[in-house]
Amino acid sequence: MTQAPNQIRWTIADLEVLAADEWKRYEIVDGELFVSRAPHIRHQGVGGRIYVNIFNWSEQKKLGQPFFTPGIIFSDADNVIPDVVWISNERLAQLVDDEGHLTGAPELIVEVLSAGNTNERRDKEAKLKLYSLKGVKEYWIVNWRLQQVEVYRRENAQLVLVATLMDNDEITSPILPGFSCKIQQFFN
Repeated sequence: MTQAPNQIRWTIADLEVLAADEWKRYEIVDGELFVSRAPHIRHQGVGGRIYVNIFNWSEQKKLGQPFFTPGIIFSDADNVIPDVVWISNERLAQLVDDEGHLTGAPELIVEVLSAGNTNERRDKEAKLKLYSLKGVKEYWIVNWRLQQVEVYRRENAQLVLVATLMDNDEITSPILPGFSCKIQQFFN
């Protein structure tokens, strides 16, 4: 998302001067500011169920940890707050800064879609491109209204759509060995 030269490029420093509002989420992707309201309660529920399923698997396998709405600061002009991430133990130790933010790509990022064209464009275009450039291995875009999950995996240095899963489908992942979950468990 290259911006025209006369457009404002937002940075982390710009966010610090905005009035704090617990009901808004501020994210910057390639210098573009995205502001969204607190998500719908069903959006939060779906994100929570995804987190719990990955958490339960992680507790058994001890290969890494999931986090719910962590801050990821890739650069001054790229910082986001995904709904759920999973990061391996090896990468976790390397990527957490003094304030507790991730500073690099987790292996898995999950975004639950919020309603509206701007929100969908942010998750399906801007963040997909950012996560692809930063080295995320797998990206799930979850549409709780349609009860479907789009799975993107890294192929030839970019994230590509490999599956669109519906309620009776089962989700697995090569980065989460042995993880398996029916899609409908995310939406019950």
